[in-house]
Amino acid sequence: MAGGKETPRQKLVGLMYLVLLALLALQVSSAIMEKFKFLDESLQYSNDENDTNNNEIKQVIAKSVADNGNKSSDQLVLKRAEEVAKEAHEIKLYIDKTREELVKVTGGYEEDGVNWKGAKAETEVEQLMIGAEGRKNGKAYDFQKKINGFVDYLNNLKLKEGESENAKTRVFKYIALDAKDDPRITSKEQKRKDFAALNFGQTPMCASMAVMSMMESEVLKYESDALSLLAAELGASDIKFDQVFAMYRADSRVVAAGTKYNAEVFLAASSSALKPVVKVDGRQLVVDKDGRGKLEFTATGGAYDKDGLAKKSWNATVTFKNRGKDTTFPVKGEYVVAKPVIQVQSGAVSALYMNCGNPLQINVPALGSVYNPSFQATGAAVQNGSQKGEIFVIPSTKNVSIKVSSSGNYIGDVNFPVKGVPKPDINILAGGKLVDLKNGVKAPGPRQLQIKAVPLPDFLASNPKDARYKVTKWSAYLLRGSRLVKQMDASSELIDLSGFASLALPNDRITIEIKEILRTNFYDKTETVTVSQTIYTVPII
Repeated sequence: MAGGKETPRQKLVGLMYLVLLALLALQVSSAIMEKFKFLDESLQYSNDENDTNNNEIKQVIAKSVADNGNKSSDQLVLKRAEEVAKEAHEIKLYIDKTREELVKVTGGYEEDGVNWKGAKAETEVEQLMIGAEGRKNGKAYDFQKKINGFVDYLNNLKLKEGESENAKTRVFKYIALDAKDDPRITSKEQKRKDFAALNFGQTPMCASMAVMSMMESEVLKYESDALSLLAAELGASDIKFDQVFAMYRADSRVVAAGTKYNAEVFLAASSSALKPVVKVDGRQLVVDKDGRGKLEFTATGGAYDKDGLAKKSWNATVTFKNRGKDTTFPVKGEYVVAKPVIQVQSGAVSALYMNCGNPLQINVPALGSVYNPSFQATGAAVQNGSQKGEIFVIPSTKNVSIKVSSSGNYIGDVNFPVKGVPKPDINILAGGKLVDLKNGVKAPGPRQLQIKAVPLPDFLASNPKDARYKVTKWSAYLLRGSRLVKQMDASSELIDLSGFASLALPNDRITIEIKEILRTNFYDKTETVTVSQTIYTVPII
């Protein structure tokens, strides 16, 4: 959130904040609760790494001051660096204490000592962070003051000798914003909320923890920027060959397959005078004026463990000229790819129907707008629908596996059992009403009969294009005892039985034999359907 053009990391943090706010507006499920916990752990891991990096920058400053003879001007810069680190550390302790209070008021930890008992709690969060309704005396208001107070402190700090107390060339923007001051918030309803309500109102505890981790991440980033400016005043980034080491800083150690992985690869004591060559897995990166190589690639999945995580790594080298000779430092980056959740929506998601065009909507919510799906099926044909993620699956085997990819990157598989097409019910109608086959009809019997093959309701609802049945051949027999009185054949669902009426007597019967039923499928092709019962009798009383 510092002034000037945003870095990829700042853009990602901003995007993550918007995703958090969007998820808070939803009725979150247990699966999303787990993702909040996962996001918080990832941010905490990244924050620990950034905190370690900041301590190393401060140590480099201290060593540079000593190496340069402890000049008074350098001592002043070191003092400012220590003050910056102290202020940032106090903010971090404050955030950690607030997190502990939130855990305590929502029930503490589960027996494993890791998971939170009150991960879904909202009321306790509001009482602690916002206060009783209408009072606005919760900890979030003090939280906002302390976070933004740290920003004020940095803006009023003399980072360069002779610099004014409020250098217009360097402005750190506030981190903890009310909705009206945050350009990322566009909803009119959300714009009315203050910082506390925006981040902690109607918010589950696990999401509140992730919000605080993101705030802590921004504090550590500001601390890093301020220390880097102070280091530049000393020449602390001059190469000291006994202490120089290569490093990287990643936006997050955990990414979802199909999303961008962003990291910076650089020398810990970099210098604008150096022009290092940075390579990752043999590929040379573009290096900026600060000597930092920008690394970006699309994370790929595969080989997930039982928790849906896949450990990945990359190897880099940073090479620079040292007294005319190349000096190379190796660095290895490790990250974890989280298997995205594949959501399948269907009228009959538990199983597919054989040789039918089963409609499916397959989405990967973690990919958001970058989701660009493609599908490959084993044991079935696949036809794309009109919307993104919509497909029709036509199985040809008893089990179907669908491989889901996005922009050519493999995401995962979804598997379905396949069952046969359910047999239709047979309805015999006279005058548009069902014939009473048990009690019969009064002599001389019906003038017309209609035979309809009716699909089961569930099958009709999920596969309407495959549930089109028609009786195309059947015969009607007027029987008296064991003797055939008259026979009539039909090639459509309806038959005229007026020829029976003049002959039928009480105790006669009309026997119906169904000879052919056709089903029109997804491709508008017909196939013959067999049913368990083909003979029906209508008594004449």
